[in-house]
Amino acid sequence: MTSAKLDQTDLRILKELQSDGRMTNVELSQRVGISAPPCLRRVRSLEKDGVIKGYHADLDPKSLGYEVTVFAMVGLASQAESDLQAFETLVASWPEVRECHMLNGEIDFILKIAAPDLSTFQSFLTEKLTSAPNVDSVKTSLTIRTSKDDPGVPVDIS
Repeated sequence: MTSAKLDQTDLRILKELQSDGRMTNVELSQRVGISAPPCLRRVRSLEKDGVIKGYHADLDPKSLGYEVTVFAMVGLASQAESDLQAFETLVASWPEVRECHMLNGEIDFILKIAAPDLSTFQSFLTEKLTSAPNVDSVKTSLTIRTSKDDPGVPVDIS
């Protein structure tokens, strides 16, 4: 399903679910302004078409003992597709890495890493990241505070 096929009701459903994925179908249908059965059909269709990829709980890292968030900018020695894929596969196996994005420009990848403390992050950095095959450079930035952390994408329902 492309964005051209999404009508205003679909967009309202997406906006509501993105802000609260736990609401009941009845509550969602009331917020969107349609009855429950067609609302459920639309949600199921959005799921089937891959517009809605899944549902998750938004956890508070500090409540679970993750006091440190670091962004690591990684440069690889080789940008051959097989080397890029090998790095992505390796990173996918590291639970500390919460996000991995391939970039265009001087940096090949940016990683968002969660750790309980600086010592644990330092161990991850030296034992896993900098010693990984094909890693040429790593620059890190420690997050001081987060002023915005919106999930998903902006949904325009104008």
